[in-house]
Amino acid sequence: MTHSAERELNALPKPIVPVLWERIKALASEPKSKRSKKLKGAEKAYRLRIRDYRVIYTVDDEERLVIVTAVRHRKESYRG
Repeated sequence: MTHSAERELNALPKPIVPVLWERIKALASEPKSKRSKKLKGAEKAYRLRIRDYRVIYTVDDEERLVIVTAVRHRKESYRG
């Protein structure tokens, strides 16, 4: 998880944080699940929808690595 994504996660309302953490941890075993959607215009980027929040992450298949780059409310999720 990037430092900025961790800061975004910790700034969210406290009741949603454990829910998001559980789903983020689950990405380790299944990064390209049915619940994830590949983002257009980015070769390795995906989005995971959790209630009104979005987790944006990349998957490096060669290194078997998932990097969470953003955790935001859906209104904010696709802005730079």
